[in-house]
Amino acid sequence: MSRAARPEDVDEICEALPGTWFGTSWGDVPTWLVQSHATRREDDRGRGFVLYRRPHATATDPDTGEEWDDLLVLRTPDAGAKAALVEDDGPFFDIDHFRSSTSVLVRLSRIGEVTRDELAELLTDAWRTAAPPRLVREHDA
Repeated sequence: MSRAARPEDVDEICEALPGTWFGTSWGDVPTWLVQSHATRREDDRGRGFVLYRRPHATATDPDTGEEWDDLLVLRTPDAGAKAALVEDDGPFFDIDHFRSSTSVLVRLSRIGEVTRDELAELLTDAWRTAAPPRLVREHDA
């Protein structure tokens, strides 16, 4: 059985996926990106699949009102996958800002509620939503 996931596993897993790099999106939000085209171009800005969300008034502790400063946002394949994660008793949740997207949020302080293997599967699924089809096929081969 796999051990509990740790916050540092996020970067290790994302870095190991093909065509990825750590950069920024939405201005200066730290983001894991994957190349936009089957062959990476020099001007490729990438497509984000996991981001470290900055503290914001739209995501606060319901008891204290404090803005969470350890949020990870990851894409899911579709609305059904998102609903399954959010409705489960696990650490994943949604906020109004992301209601119309297929992304879910998780606090890094709760990432240990899933195993490293489960986290790897979720991050790989997030990568698949943004990676070019050819890169996904090569990864799956």
